[in-house]
Amino acid sequence: MAYLVESLERCYSLPKPQVSFEFFPPKTVAMEATLWESISVLAPVQPRFVSVTYGAGGSTRERTHATVRRIVNETDLIPAAHLTCVNASRAEIIEVAQSYRDAGVRHIVALRGDAPGGGVFPVREDGFRSAAELVAGLRDVADFEISVAAHPETHPDATSADADLDNLKRKLDAGASRAITQYFFEPATFLRFRDRAAAAGIDAPLVPGVLPVTNFEQVIRFSEMCGATVPAWMSKLFGDLDGDPETRQLVAASVAIELCHALRAEGVNEFHFYTLNRSQLTLAICRMLGLSPAAPAVHTEPAKQASASG
Repeated sequence: MAYLVESLERCYSLPKPQVSFEFFPPKTVAMEATLWESISVLAPVQPRFVSVTYGAGGSTRERTHATVRRIVNETDLIPAAHLTCVNASRAEIIEVAQSYRDAGVRHIVALRGDAPGGGVFPVREDGFRSAAELVAGLRDVADFEISVAAHPETHPDATSADADLDNLKRKLDAGASRAITQYFFEPATFLRFRDRAAAAGIDAPLVPGVLPVTNFEQVIRFSEMCGATVPAWMSKLFGDLDGDPETRQLVAASVAIELCHALRAEGVNEFHFYTLNRSQLTLAICRMLGLSPAAPAVHTEPAKQASASG
């Protein structure tokens, strides 16, 4: 208990961190209810922005648009809409960006995206070939705030770690203002990446992405696809807890809080949480970071937005 009190006192003595949250568009009515319950729970933490993902090949385009529009219309939150280059022409992507601009969206998370079903990224002659090209194209549409992705452990498609850093620099030079990292589980992973980025001349903010573990088997699958390392100690902690959600939640919160505290001790003061549309773990972590909920930011009148299916 003494250690916990000391840790909390040290945490609360630091400037309050900035946070942002990522959500994905719901597929069903039940998932939509879960999403909006999570948004209502997390909104009072006053995140810097909330992002909404965009499925491979634009597979969730309409649901993403509907979710973003509802955030604009029914909350005081700042939405950041994901946009990818996959399976769309430049004209189609610019049209989507213009629709976001017209809806009042001022922040885009610009991503190359992954090939639907895996495999080689499908380059189109009439499309954007990279996230850097997408960022430059968005700059011609409006004065968007643009975030891009960074990979502390190197993107699986990169030919080398240095080539991956060069790609990140191109995205930032094209007009992006910050990079949000793929998730990782050990502080040294991010800190080494931050040092390498600085040595490469990258001075834009690098925001660590944090994934609270809600399902360990799912984390293993995600990590195999994106190239994130799952340390052996995590297997020992979570290996037999998927059937014990209460214990798993306590362990997951402790792991994520320790990660954030270690990064804060190294000067990190902004975090992006991959919520998986669940609120409780992320809310607990934010509370342990010294963020107390303010007045609710979600409007109380009934939703006017049509169903987000499609």
